[in-house]
Amino acid sequence: MSTESMAAPAQDSTSKKSSSNSSFARIAKYTAVRLVTMAITITIGIYLTILIANMGGYVDTIMRNDIRESTTMAILANPQYRLLGTEEKHELIQKKIATEEKRLGLDQPFAIRSVRYLANGLTLRLGRSLHITSDHGSKEVRLILLERLPATLLMTGVSELMLFFGSILIALPLSRKYGSWFDKLTITLSPTSAAPAWFYGIFLILIFAAILKILPFGGLVDSPPPTNRLDYGLNVLKHLILPVVSVIISSIFISIYGWRTFFLIFSTEDYVEVAKAKGLPSRDVERRYILRPTLPNIITNFALLVIGLWTGFIILETVFVWPGLGITIYRAIGIYDTPVIVGSTIIYAYLLALTVFLLDFIYALVDPRVKVGAGSAQ
Repeated sequence: MSTESMAAPAQDSTSKKSSSNSSFARIAKYTAVRLVTMAITITIGIYLTILIANMGGYVDTIMRNDIRESTTMAILANPQYRLLGTEEKHELIQKKIATEEKRLGLDQPFAIRSVRYLANGLTLRLGRSLHITSDHGSKEVRLILLERLPATLLMTGVSELMLFFGSILIALPLSRKYGSWFDKLTITLSPTSAAPAWFYGIFLILIFAAILKILPFGGLVDSPPPTNRLDYGLNVLKHLILPVVSVIISSIFISIYGWRTFFLIFSTEDYVEVAKAKGLPSRDVERRYILRPTLPNIITNFALLVIGLWTGFIILETVFVWPGLGITIYRAIGIYDTPVIVGSTIIYAYLLALTVFLLDFIYALVDPRVKVGAGSAQ
C-alpha cells in the first residue's frame, strides 16, 4: 500500500472535521448576530411603545389631574378634616398630592422616567395598573395579563386553529379541482370576509340570543356559574359557540381561497405531473409533492397565528363581553392605563422575536435546501 493511499483517509477525516467546525462557527456567528439584532429591535420598539402609549407625557398630565381631583374630594368629604381652616386644608391637599406624585414617580422629568419605564419593561417589571383594582387595591399588570390570558387563548385558539387547519384541509384537495362548482362557490363567497368577525357576531347575537333565545348573549359563563365542573365546562362551550362561529364565517372563504391558490401554484410543477403520470394516489401526491414543499410557508403562518392569539380579538371580545386580554386592552386604551398597554405589547414583542428566531432553524429542518446562516458565510 502506497503512502498516498494511506494518507487519503486521514485527509478526508481532517476535511470533514474542518467542514463541521466551519458549519458550527457559521451557525454560532449567525445566532449571535441575530440575538443582538433582535435585542436592539425590541429595545427600540418598546421605547417607542412607551412614548406613544404615554403620548409624550400627556397621560402624566391626566394622571396628575386625577390625583388632584381624587385627593381633594377625599379630604373635603372626610369628616375629620371639616374643622380645619381653608389654608390648612389647602396645605394638606398639596402635601398628599405631592406624596402621591412622588410614589408614582411623577415628580421627575418624563425623559428620565421613560428610561426607567424602558428598563422595567425589558425586565417585565411592569408595576401596577392605575385603574384595574381588586379588594386589596391596585393590581400588578403581570397578574392582570395572566388572569385574562386563559379566556383569550380559549376563544382565539379554538376559532383560529379550527379556521387554519380547516382551510388547509379543504384547500388542498380543492387545488386539484380547479373550476369545479365548489371552487367557483369559494371564489364567489370570498368577498364576505371584507366584514370583520364582530360584524357577524352582532347579527348572530340578534338571531340566536335575542330572537331564538337558544344561546347566551355573551360572557364566559352564566351568572351564577354552575358548581359542577362538567356543567361549568359545558356552559363555557355554550358561550363559546357564537364567537367561534363569527370568526369562522368572517374568514373561512377567503382563507380557503388563499390556500387553494397557493397549493394550485405548486400542483402545476413538473415533479407533480410526473408523480401523477406514475399513477400515485391523489392523497400521496397531495401529501408528498404539494404539501411538503409548502411546509415552510405553512409553518410561518401557523407560528404567527399562535403568537397572534395573545392579543385576542379586541372588538369581538368587547361585543361578546368576553373577559380576555382583548377587552382588557380596549378598556386600558380608553382610560390611558399605560402599564397594561405597554405590558401586553412587551410580551407580544418577546413572543414575536422568539418565533422569528426559531423559524430559521425550523426551516432548515423541514427543507434541506435551507442552510442556517448560509448568507453570512459568503
